[in-house]
Amino acid sequence: MARCSLAGLLESPSPGPHVSDLAPFWRDVLSDLNRQPMAATIDPLDLRSTDFARCHAVRLSSVDDYRLFAYFSAPDGSGPHPAILHASGYASVVQVPSYEERRTYASLAMCARGQRLSDRPYAAAFPGLLTDRIEDPGRSPLRGIVADNIRAVEFLSGQSEVDPDRIVVVGSDMALFATALAPGIRAAVVADPLLVNLGTLAHTVHDYPHEEINDYLRAFPDREETVRASLEIFDPSRLSDRIAARVLLSCGPPGSYFDRGRAETLARRIPRAEIYERTGRGYLDRIAIERWIAEAIAA
Repeated sequence: MARCSLAGLLESPSPGPHVSDLAPFWRDVLSDLNRQPMAATIDPLDLRSTDFARCHAVRLSSVDDYRLFAYFSAPDGSGPHPAILHASGYASVVQVPSYEERRTYASLAMCARGQRLSDRPYAAAFPGLLTDRIEDPGRSPLRGIVADNIRAVEFLSGQSEVDPDRIVVVGSDMALFATALAPGIRAAVVADPLLVNLGTLAHTVHDYPHEEINDYLRAFPDREETVRASLEIFDPSRLSDRIAARVLLSCGPPGSYFDRGRAETLARRIPRAEIYERTGRGYLDRIAIERWIAEAIAA
């Protein structure tokens, strides 16, 4: 069973893209994370437990010695179980995974820095997080948030209830980052990534959170070149050739920001990408994605 090991990744490159191929920015992030002890604590969370799965409150440390919170649930009975990591999204509150999911999978719902329950000392604003110190990628919260999600993969793969060879990451941009930068991910479901090509596309979209970039550049027009350079660093598609996992790109109907056309453009950069265009019927879309996940971890 292959557990996620940043130390092994840093010291012994495996076939294919490895750490030495990374831009110095991301090499430094991985090195900083590797030096930071996880210091995980796991406490029963009876209020969120059921008669078929035990839920726990997890605390762990990421870069800058930042303490994070996550919900960890595992089904009762013999394991190890396949697992789903809910990478952090662009919202304040993180929900406990669904009852249906927790019947079958070990689950980890990550609260990255700035989100509720991981908001000390930094409480992110929504909108606002996207442009917080965006002119300096080394100080942007996005740097730490990427590291937080990689740490979540490390934690999940090390739990006795989890089969580390059958981990699926679901989410948006942070699911792409985790799949590209953390070893051992089996599959990923990525819906409506915000950061992909954002520096180029922001001026064409006037809905939030995209409009945060336009607002910022109207306020600080002299920083445009610096901001676009930062957004290039935080574009997960620039790491797409590192992704060995199967990836399902979930896109919206025509007229959506992330429609089939943009999904196809991103899919061409990911070696094993597939596309699912949502119908707008929540139940049907959920069933289709659940079936894809089940097939991906069984293959």
